[in-house]
Amino acid sequence: MPTAISVIRYSSFITPKTPNSPLKKFIFFSKYSSISAQDFLTHLQKDQSHVEKSLSSVKSKLDSQCVAQVLEQCAVEKPKLGVRFFVWAALHPTHRHTSHMYSKACKLLNLEKNPQIIVDVVDEYGAEGFAVSVKMFKVLLNLCRAADDAQMGLWVLRKMKEFGCMPDTVSYNVVIRVLVAKGRLDEAMGLLREMGSINLYPDMVTYVSIIKGLCDARNLEAALGLIKDMKGHGCMPNAVVYSTVLDGICMHGTLDMALQFLGGMEKENEECKPNVVTYTTLIKGLVEKGTSNEAVKILDRMANSGLKPNRVTFVTLLDGLCKEGLVEEAREVIDKFRDNGVGYDELHSILVLALFRAGKFKESEQMFRTMLARGLKPNGLTSSSIIKRIISEGRVLDGYFLFQALEKSGNLLSVDPEIYSILLVGLCQENHLTESGWLVNIMVERGINLKAPHSDALKLGHFTR
Repeated sequence: MPTAISVIRYSSFITPKTPNSPLKKFIFFSKYSSISAQDFLTHLQKDQSHVEKSLSSVKSKLDSQCVAQVLEQCAVEKPKLGVRFFVWAALHPTHRHTSHMYSKACKLLNLEKNPQIIVDVVDEYGAEGFAVSVKMFKVLLNLCRAADDAQMGLWVLRKMKEFGCMPDTVSYNVVIRVLVAKGRLDEAMGLLREMGSINLYPDMVTYVSIIKGLCDARNLEAALGLIKDMKGHGCMPNAVVYSTVLDGICMHGTLDMALQFLGGMEKENEECKPNVVTYTTLIKGLVEKGTSNEAVKILDRMANSGLKPNRVTFVTLLDGLCKEGLVEEAREVIDKFRDNGVGYDELHSILVLALFRAGKFKESEQMFRTMLARGLKPNGLTSSSIIKRIISEGRVLDGYFLFQALEKSGNLLSVDPEIYSILLVGLCQENHLTESGWLVNIMVERGINLKAPHSDALKLGHFTR
């Protein structure tokens, strides 16, 4: 028989089920909403016109939780009020919506399936003679973007002029990005030209959005042409723009084209010179084309330019070399770049995992053992992967001895706690009681618990030998 205390504790974790009828929903949300949300909801219910003026008189705290609760209530029967509240809240001096909140608002108000709500809100603004600002329209545009609705975004952009609100570059950028995401590049380019006709200057966001879209559509010639247009309009391309094009060339162009483009970047001014991301992007592209040897040359060019490769650079390159069977070349890379950005221990760990992912398990284990013999410290993922693989092959004692070696060298702390359980089950199944006892002591000292399904295996006691 459960006690009253246990029932209370259990019930505190139960989420109340939302009722179906509108009336019951209103009562439900009034009960479970915060006091602040209830205050705003009360004012929203009072007057259906000029609700913004009524909301401004509320002194309650406005935060993301409050906004979500109000929208959830409005979504029951009055989504237009929800949109108007959301727009008003976005301009509140003490609150700013996050991108997550825009997405949440779209889902709560079902704007993806019913964009007509935004049309109705704009029509209400016009009917009431409401003084709509550019900032308010930007909130509506960002709702269209969150709903991934390019058509509605275009409609809102056109409506701005009717309300005497001239769209700015940011307004155009929001719509352009949605159009590009939808693959409607001709319309995006049309908006770009339109901006010039009304004395608006496209910025870096505008150009990067369209250039990326052109590259994704394999229209590299148009993307390169747009870079020239940028320069002509006084918006000088930077490393981000060039890296975007280079990424497109790597995916859809030729090796010669990529190398030629990189060479052009290296001759540019400091702001446009390739950075670590640029070089890594090209290395990734070469690896994916199965030309990892060429990628090694890019790593040399990167080092010669004074840049230090990061971990992503080495993971990308070593994975490619090992996949192509160029293991000796991979070893040469880590020996050559041992003091250039990533530690020697970490480089060896990356190589062990690269061999492992390439299916070269024997070479991977040998490299791991070499690391331990030379006093190098493998990272936790590397150690865990190797030991888990050895145990899965039925070589439980081999895994145990490597585990001991890690413990003696002080590298055991980084090992995944699950490996302890896997090894213990394996030792028990083969009746290695002394070794099991040692491992249990280590687990007790480190506070590592045995979890299901491994604990279940030990309870069953179906051990052989």
